Amino acid sequence: MFPLRDHNPSAGTPYVVYGLIAANVLAYLMYSGLSNDPRALMQFYQSYAIIPANLARGEGAATLLTSVFIHGGLMHLGGNMLFLWIFGDNLEDEMGHLPFLAFYLACGIGAGLVHVLAAPGSQIPTVGASGAIAGVMGGYLLLFPKARVDILLILIIFFRVVTVPAALMLGLWLALQIFGGLGSDPDQGGVAYWAHAGGFAVGLVLMLPLWLRLGGPAFWSRTHGLPPNPPTQYTYSASRIPRLPRKRRRPGPWGK
Repeated sequence: MFPLRDHNPSAGTPYVVYGLIAANVLAYLMYSGLSNDPRALMQFYQSYAIIPANLARGEGAATLLTSVFIHGGLMHLGGNMLFLWIFGDNLEDEMGHLPFLAFYLACGIGAGLVHVLAAPGSQIPTVGASGAIAGVMGGYLLLFPKARVDILLILIIFFRVVTVPAALMLGLWLALQIFGGLGSDPDQGGVAYWAHAGGFAVGLVLMLPLWLRLGGPAFWSRTHGLPPNPPTQYTYSASRIPRLPRKRRRPGPWGK
């Protein structure tokens, strides 16, 4: 289940979303060359990634922020930036540019703290904007639960684009993080499931004051749970690849 786009692009220009995407891409380009030097890469992570054991001792507080702009590879970076692009623009529209930036960074820091609480003795570096973007997703769920999202559904060899409510897609995503967290040992590395779930919860909590100021349940009634800007109607056209007629095979010398 992979989100492709929502049906309510932002009414204004999401400068902060674009800026965050650019900052993450530029940061990746700056340190990606270190992948050929494992020792230099580890020194880089020691300085800028979250290492829970260090934070538990009161060291490396700045890494709660710097780690949000570091990714472990192109797939990690691309997936996170896609989620930010899909869900961040509407929140920036509703919150304003600077409040959204503060919200994003606070979610990233909160997600990092949850990860440290889940694995206080871990020496494994943790990087990525996933916790901050999970907070964006939590805020999106609170404000726009009925927004329509196109997802690519992959079931072994079955591929199909389907449209689902944001509440369904984000609820399933959160359930997968909790299920993954319960079935894994955060001290052993891998996916930081509790950072994802924690960031999501932080985003929900931080969005509550704005939701209440907008009217709470009355805001949902007024907007029908959708972003206030008009939806975009997407159409799917048939393939332009011509179909060629199948040629009948002539029998061979043995009649096959």
